[in-house]
Amino acid sequence: MTDVDGCLVDRVTRSHAAADAALDRLKQARVPVVLCSSKTRAELERLRQELGLSDPFISENGGGIFVPDDYFPFPVEGELRDRLRVISLGMTYGEVRRRFAALRDRTGIAVRGFGDMGIEEVAALTGLTVEEARLAKQRDFEEPFLFPGRPDDRFLREIEGEKLRWTQGKFFHLMGDHHKGRAVNILRGLYDRGKGPVTTIGIGDSLNDLPFLLAVDRPVLVRKGSNRHDARLDIPGLVRADGIGPAGWNEAVLELLK
Repeated sequence: MTDVDGCLVDRVTRSHAAADAALDRLKQARVPVVLCSSKTRAELERLRQELGLSDPFISENGGGIFVPDDYFPFPVEGELRDRLRVISLGMTYGEVRRRFAALRDRTGIAVRGFGDMGIEEVAALTGLTVEEARLAKQRDFEEPFLFPGRPDDRFLREIEGEKLRWTQGKFFHLMGDHHKGRAVNILRGLYDRGKGPVTTIGIGDSLNDLPFLLAVDRPVLVRKGSNRHDARLDIPGLVRADGIGPAGWNEAVLELLK
């Protein structure tokens, strides 16, 4: 189970080349690689194709689990969309946007979400290409947002008061009652049922990875671009890889495969 940006893929260069050796070893060993990211379904489908992956994936911080139809030797409950069974854990994007706007109106805090931005602005803020930004705006479950200056805790408290959730990566994200850990636990249950008891490895780099790192057997943390580990993550059994992003990912996976 792996995060993508700043982890499997370099956050600046958008390259996964430093992790390719370990990815090849995983494929040879027939170990599933599950992308578990804040990215949208559209973004992850494109990346899976680029990486040659065919395993399930988890989008938008656990908002949805996408399982290829007939992947497991039993039926998976969920809506069938384009040969994928979708287990929806998150609130719909339309409802998230409605609540985001209501919170902004009530607090008077000038936060802006992806839904307020055009594709070109999203590209400029994220460093994505225009085509990548178009995929990032195809949202199903949550709204990334920014404050005009320093983060305002009042807005975050209002989110919690509405029994919604927020997390923080490069952007803040507003969502319903879902998180990566819940999605990983559900998917792990499907693997246990289909394959017998499995051992799970989780690799992340940031605070929004904490829920799923707590849910796996072997949690791994790679260094961020600052060459430091995220000090906010300190959980039992955590392996801190020496490398930054995909280099740390490669190092950790090869060591664990030994």
